[in-house]
Amino acid sequence: MTAALARPTIPMPRVSEEAAPRNTAAVAYQRVLHQAVRREFRLLAELASWAPADDAVRTADLTGHADLLARILMQHQATERELLWPALHRSLPERLRDDAREAIGYWTSRAALLDHLLRDLSTVARQWTVVGTIATRNAFARACARLAANVDAHLTAEERDLLPLVARYLTHGEWTAICRSATSTLTGREQLILLGLALEDASAIDRARLMAGLAPATRTAWRVVGRRNYRATVVRLRGAPPAA
Repeated sequence: MTAALARPTIPMPRVSEEAAPRNTAAVAYQRVLHQAVRREFRLLAELASWAPADDAVRTADLTGHADLLARILMQHQATERELLWPALHRSLPERLRDDAREAIGYWTSRAALLDHLLRDLSTVARQWTVVGTIATRNAFARACARLAANVDAHLTAEERDLLPLVARYLTHGEWTAICRSATSTLTGREQLILLGLALEDASAIDRARLMAGLAPATRTAWRVVGRRNYRATVVRLRGAPPAA
């Protein structure tokens, strides 16, 4: 008898979490993006574990999604490293700066480990694409699972040590300046996929905040084509529509 393959757990919308002091736009953005990255790497590990090893189309879908997630995470960390943490440090009272510098140094060491794991994931993704064996598929799934665990630990520490400082001391004007200065290498379609990832299981409050912070043209693009394309992408990847 052939054992039934376990299907991945599809996320459902969450209730609002207002634990952080002053749930600012900066904190809301960080929270929904962190949630999306955590979820997608975990789901990718599950999806890869039961994917046909020699199905080139399925392999391309999964490894392509992994590549997109890696670029999203690297871009996010670059924005934090180059813009957010320097702005936060400038905003802090003198008495908090040494502790914040230590926390940012710890963040930097964890981010370097993630960069190494992302390179490993890229390597095993190429191997699975070229060889198409069960061994290479399993290596890809293990790399996704390892990355998911490390991403969760990294983001949990950031949310514990740094986001409360962002919530309390980074002003709305400083966050707006960061958003204007941040650059993206994602295509327009990829940016709408990222928006869908962030919106999918965000609370209603965070979803409204995220949409309100978008340019009018981006909101229109999401309504006209983005939502439909995101749904199709998720169905192709997971075999089921997004939660919301």
